[in-house]
Amino acid sequence: MFKFFKKHPPKEGEDRGKLKKELFGYKRCVDHGFPSKPSALAHDPKLNLLAFGTKSGVVKVVGAPGVQLSNQHIQDVSVVQLFFLSEQGRLISLCSDNTLHLWEINVRNGNSVLEEVKEFSMENNKTKTISTCCLSLTEEYLFLGTEGGNIHIMNVSTFKLEEQVIYQDVVMQNVPDDFKVNPGAVEAIAVHPTNPDKFLIGYNRGLVVLWDNKESNADQTYNATQQLECLSWNRSGESFMSAHADGSYIVWSSTDSTAPKEPSTTPYGPFPCKAINKLVWNTAKSDPYIIFSGGMPRASYGDRHTISVMQGENHVVFDFTSRIVDFVTITRAQETDQTEGRAEYDEPHTLIALMEEELVVVDLDTNNWPVIRLPYLNSIHSSAITCSQHISNVPDQLWQKISDAGESQNKDYSPREWPINGGKRLSKDPVSRDLLLTGHEDGSIRFWDASGVDLRLLYRLATCRLFGVPSQTEANSGEEDEWPPFRQVGTFDPYSDDPRLGIQKISLCPLSEVLVIAGTAGQVIIFQMEREEREQEVKAVTVNIVSDRDSFVWKGHEALPPRTGDIKFAAGYQATCMMQLYPPAACTAMTVHSEWQLVAAGTAHGFGLFDYVQKKEVATRCTLNATDLSGTSETPMSRRKSLKKSLRESFRRLRRRRSHIKQRDEKTKEKSETQHIEQRVGEGATAEAGGAAIESRPVERAVEARSADDSMASMVRCLYFADTFIVQGASHNPSLWAGTNGGHVYIYNLTVPSDNRSTQEVTCTLAKEIKLKHRAPVISLAITDGRARVLPDALEVQHERAKAPDMSGPHHVIIISEEQLKSFTLPSLKPRWKFKLTALDGSRIRKVAFVNFRSKSADNYSEFDIACLSNLGDLSVYAVTSLRQQMVVSAIRKDDINGISSFVFTKDGQGFYLHSPSEISRVSLSPRHIITPVCVLELKDGMRPQEPERIDEITEHNESTDVRYGTLDITQGLSDSQLNDSRADTTGDITVDSVIVTVTETPQTTVTTTNVTISVESPSTPETSPQSETPEVTAASKSNVDDDTKATTVCKTAEKPEVVNRPEDEVIDKLAELQMDVDPDDPAVLKQQLAQQQHQQTVVATVNGEA
Repeated sequence: MFKFFKKHPPKEGEDRGKLKKELFGYKRCVDHGFPSKPSALAHDPKLNLLAFGTKSGVVKVVGAPGVQLSNQHIQDVSVVQLFFLSEQGRLISLCSDNTLHLWEINVRNGNSVLEEVKEFSMENNKTKTISTCCLSLTEEYLFLGTEGGNIHIMNVSTFKLEEQVIYQDVVMQNVPDDFKVNPGAVEAIAVHPTNPDKFLIGYNRGLVVLWDNKESNADQTYNATQQLECLSWNRSGESFMSAHADGSYIVWSSTDSTAPKEPSTTPYGPFPCKAINKLVWNTAKSDPYIIFSGGMPRASYGDRHTISVMQGENHVVFDFTSRIVDFVTITRAQETDQTEGRAEYDEPHTLIALMEEELVVVDLDTNNWPVIRLPYLNSIHSSAITCSQHISNVPDQLWQKISDAGESQNKDYSPREWPINGGKRLSKDPVSRDLLLTGHEDGSIRFWDASGVDLRLLYRLATCRLFGVPSQTEANSGEEDEWPPFRQVGTFDPYSDDPRLGIQKISLCPLSEVLVIAGTAGQVIIFQMEREEREQEVKAVTVNIVSDRDSFVWKGHEALPPRTGDIKFAAGYQATCMMQLYPPAACTAMTVHSEWQLVAAGTAHGFGLFDYVQKKEVATRCTLNATDLSGTSETPMSRRKSLKKSLRESFRRLRRRRSHIKQRDEKTKEKSETQHIEQRVGEGATAEAGGAAIESRPVERAVEARSADDSMASMVRCLYFADTFIVQGASHNPSLWAGTNGGHVYIYNLTVPSDNRSTQEVTCTLAKEIKLKHRAPVISLAITDGRARVLPDALEVQHERAKAPDMSGPHHVIIISEEQLKSFTLPSLKPRWKFKLTALDGSRIRKVAFVNFRSKSADNYSEFDIACLSNLGDLSVYAVTSLRQQMVVSAIRKDDINGISSFVFTKDGQGFYLHSPSEISRVSLSPRHIITPVCVLELKDGMRPQEPERIDEITEHNESTDVRYGTLDITQGLSDSQLNDSRADTTGDITVDSVIVTVTETPQTTVTTTNVTISVESPSTPETSPQSETPEVTAASKSNVDDDTKATTVCKTAEKPEVVNRPEDEVIDKLAELQMDVDPDDPAVLKQQLAQQQHQQTVVATVNGEA
């Protein structure tokens, strides 16, 4: 009985429930980085906005820094093309399912949002599949070219097709007999720059027609022998260019189609070339600009992704490392053109190129056409991201040093400001300066400004130059081809010089300005920030973890050879020394204490402690067991065996995942009704789903203990420095804690000299060891003081960033494994509380952080809690004091393994993870720290056309031959019969003017009266209205009056309701002469009745006027 009370913390009260709402709350904030898999690009020159569409159906609009809007199509479609309606804040998207969508930027609660307002679906067959689109000159219509060769015209305001269709057969009737062959699909449409009635129609096989839409006639017909790819007008409208599949372009006159104005030009001939996919012809006061993508010699450079810019003698071929999606030019003419007048020249000043993996903006105003720095949409995956760390509240001094070092790296960029500056940022400036550090596969570390909505690159640090590995950029620097004049641009580089350079762990101390990184080949490098460049030697110290195990044989990759001699470093972070672990396996854990000036790093074989002041090894510990040391090819640590086992486990995991998905689809979709049990096998964690209905109270499950001879049990998963109580009866002292994959925790006592740190040695002795019964991997641990506060980081107390820890009360250590959270009292290591996560819901903890949550409204209250991410993608928070769960929310799809493995928590309750290879999503668990884009797009008055008046749609039923006609049908039918039937009686016209519902009250009763006015108009007899009493019409009645009604409606009220024949019967009798069937209860006729709104009164129809 007493044992039960001892194991369970006291229950939480109502006050705690209220406090939770102030402390915890999940919100997905914003996506940083480059849109994943872009497929379309659009630019609004008036509002200065850029829009991107992706293959996943996302539409993203960006403007000035801090201005970004995004939304996604409901259907699972890919965006094919985007079109801005200039200066209207509206956007049209063409999707892969042959649908068109209209988007609007509207203001909601003071913040602009992107909303889908209309949708249109074309018949999805081969002949009506949209192959290309083009807006008319006035942007009132959208021309839709199809695979069948026809052109449909959409009215942008109604978002419906016009009746007019430009059929290919009609176009071919006006074509000379020599050209009358099947021209193929519509490949390109180009609107005449000065005449809104004319546009070019380019067909796939090379036929181009100048079509006069007003006259429905072909003005000119041009025939190119090569397959057509693109059309581009000259600004004057006197000539145009056609680009072709053989890498050539031709200049044509708009008034003479007998022969090209200029002969065909193949810029990179005479050998066969690839197609010119897109071409832009812009005029300037000097020489015109000809900009096109593709056209490279097929044999020599057919694999290059290029955009060529030619202006007179200037000729540059911009070479990119990923496929080109689209490009646009920004011209001064587009920005300044008004309806009253047009500029004489285009004058392009910026080229925006969208690739599959990055965005590049070229300055065409500056000599040599340099690249403009991106304030956002950076290619964060220029080399694959392998790890990351978030640093909060960076000191101003360090921030300035990093910024200055980054500016010195950007001398080759254009001095111009970012040209896309539409919209207005409303969010406040960030209170603190935050850094996000990302480690990459190529051995580089990038420093990002993560203080606001935009993720801006500040500084880049490369480590490859510390080793004797030739850099790919250095190897290619001397190779310059004279022709074509290539220039490599962009930052995306998918190739790594050496996989051993990959960064595995990053640790930055912002107060001491020390940076430590650990790599894939066991290299641990210590950097120090310096303002001046210097030349120095980097000392490399080898730390042998398995030195006491003579039988161990390493069969993996070799260590990176360090460079000898002095190395020249620029201002910024400069390497001071290096610890090389042996065996050179990938680092799995690392920690640094800048006050004690110690670094600890661990691998799958053990860990080592390094003093980076004296540049010497302090201690090592090998965590391998006897079965891992034989060194034969059959050992679990063998490279061959581990690869074979990894492949086997991958296939097992795939089969289990497929069976799990099948079972999940057959069961209920509610997540609360299933439980999942995951069993760890060997090296990887394989999920075996077991569904069981949850009862009112969770049932604890038995979790099998892991085998003691697990080959990966030796892997070090976490390292931790702390000044706490280790030995009973002794005072607190520095300590090192190490947790392994086998559930072991090693505790070491450290002796760190306070004086003569550079000469006196640091000692390290094993004090205690903890073995968890369930042997689950220990992924994190921390120590709390007597006030339930996590011990502060190094130097935080000296810099008054944290309160000094309470050393008078008892300390507690919280050890977090993949399966449970458990706390012990120090120094006795007596168990206190525990929470079994896997036993309750079958999930496993993947990421952990100890977070300081602050109240949303009370500035003086904060508490430390444990934030966890499970393998199911659930984010949860647990109290440090009781380990009781405070909140849980599903944040990431459980099949998004990259997102879960890349997640990193911040100290204030935010989180970052890879939403896609090129995008980092930011989430928040704290309502106090939410960073979202708050912006507004201001439009000029009258820029958006008024919505057309909506007409009630005709209701049709497929029941036998019954057809129901609405009011408009009746009126239209009568009108058409009078015009077309000479035998119709025209002495009197029946018109239904209006249907009005009024509510009148008498002393005895309330009568709801429906008034239907039917007038019989005669050409010879003027219309007269009898004198009658007109009651007061209520506000509800006035709102239902048709504005188009010209007849006067008179309402009569009698003291006693009188039932009369329905006036609709007379209409039906009249229509019977025209052989039309009408439903007397047509909702269009009686659509405005309010008879049931007032106490179910009697409905009386009063007829005004005589038929």
